[in-house]
Amino acid sequence: MEMDEHTFVMVKPDGVSRGLIGEVISRLERKGLRLERIRMLTITEEMARHHYAEHLERPFFPELLDFICSGPVVAMDWSGPGAIATAREVMGATDPRKAERGTIRGDLGQEVTQNIVHGSDGPESAKRELALFFD
Repeated sequence: MEMDEHTFVMVKPDGVSRGLIGEVISRLERKGLRLERIRMLTITEEMARHHYAEHLERPFFPELLDFICSGPVVAMDWSGPGAIATAREVMGATDPRKAERGTIRGDLGQEVTQNIVHGSDGPESAKRELALFFD
């Protein structure tokens, strides 16, 4: 039997302002994941710099920082067998124009910077992101 793993998923400011929190939660639950922890907050610039540290030198970083701090987000801890891969499958490709229909981003995303959700891309980032938002 496969061990449960945990992953971090965040509904970004565009998803919150568009009223899509329930849709995101529903899709992840229907896929078999369990919501363990949830909180709504507005991310500070310092927190955003830690969260997106790998993008610090990228040209789009200032726009990313402005966007993620522009309004409330919903941070969530999800668990289940293969939770990271499952959540990423449900979310779809980062660019909504390239994301498959039936995924959150494919059905609801508008552009790369406003793509509704963020999810951990591996065990290390899940651990780091969960600690940043919940510990």
